Amino acid sequence: MGVGTGTGATDAVDGECALICAVRAGDTDLVRILLREDSDPDHLDAAFRLAVRMHAGHIAQLLLQYGADSRPSRREDLIPLSEGVDSGSPALFEALLGHEIRDRYSATELLEARDLARRWYETGVEAELRRRTGSRDAVVRTRVQDDEYYSVAEFTLGGMNVRDGHGAILTYTEELVGVRTTFEELMDRALAYAEQENHPTWSSVTMLLAGRRDQATWTVAAALRTNPDPSRRLFGAEVLRLTHLFDDSDEDAFAGPALDMFTDWSAEETDLAVLTEVLVALGEHNDPRAEAALLPHAGHPDARVRRAVAQGLGEWSSPPAFSGDARRVLLRLMADPDAVVRKTACCKIAGGRDNDSVLADAMAAALGDTDRLVQLAAVYGLALHNDERCVEAARLLGPPRRGSLEEEGYLDEAWRYEWRRDRR
Repeated sequence: MGVGTGTGATDAVDGECALICAVRAGDTDLVRILLREDSDPDHLDAAFRLAVRMHAGHIAQLLLQYGADSRPSRREDLIPLSEGVDSGSPALFEALLGHEIRDRYSATELLEARDLARRWYETGVEAELRRRTGSRDAVVRTRVQDDEYYSVAEFTLGGMNVRDGHGAILTYTEELVGVRTTFEELMDRALAYAEQENHPTWSSVTMLLAGRRDQATWTVAAALRTNPDPSRRLFGAEVLRLTHLFDDSDEDAFAGPALDMFTDWSAEETDLAVLTEVLVALGEHNDPRAEAALLPHAGHPDARVRRAVAQGLGEWSSPPAFSGDARRVLLRLMADPDAVVRKTACCKIAGGRDNDSVLADAMAAALGDTDRLVQLAAVYGLALHNDERCVEAARLLGPPRRGSLEEEGYLDEAWRYEWRRDRR
């Protein structure tokens, strides 16, 4: 579907295309909608350069995902690396150092960027802002989305806006220049943001350590299991989980140790966040031992734990089918008080290859759920199971909300079912 030509929000203004207007307005949601509807390659590259100059890292990364080509950009089209560091936005900094244009920056520039990031990180955003602006006014601090997955704190003082992602930028540049920072220093860097959910510094550190995939890193992370500080236990659990998750080698040397570790850990962990991480890790193992460790937590009072259980249960028998215990738990979780738990359980059944009529009827019953996403997940599941009931349900639910990729994905599956049915 193309962009309209009337006077709506997606229209061009003063000769600029709608995409450029949306980027200039900093409207990430509208940019995403326009890219889904009409990603004209003639405008993508210009929109990317504009987003970079505006320090809109989230939008710049989004444009790259939809095919923007950063290679034609001249050096004067892009901001200096130092300016990217000063912004404190990991999303913006990584957009500047995409694979296509990374070689435009010399080793000296990368080292200078690392040193600048370290100065920001060690001094602290507020202190550095006061030094640069000389202002004694109160600092305004807000929580902002830096990219699709991570959020940061943004500090405003004396007309300057700076985000607190310098720890992530420092971690990224250290890797680029070949510096192997110690486990302990990286952990301390991540723990500084332990109280901030989805902070890029925490995630950049855990992913970097997991990517090392060596026994020394594994041993240090595993030792954190008995640490009295739940934040350190959480950090260790995430490093261990990602080490196995990212291991795409044929040997998969960490699969067995990870399963042993998390099976025992799940029975003794008392902290909610750590337990949830451990259960998520168990769910990434297609093994009856993992299922046996997940099942006792299906009735946990916290919905986040029950979501992890629903997500982790799967088919591991041959031929593929849910075990009797997994079926019973998934059916129970489809009636859970929490809508996300219900949707997760429905999606798990949907993606399974167990064509059991009881499971199909449970998904059909979920078509009457009070939550739209649960209903859509049921449509999706019935479509995957070639169940005709998905067609009328999809029609009654109507089109997806504009810009919702999740709703589009669920309803597209119903369309695919109709296409398969009609071909037959």
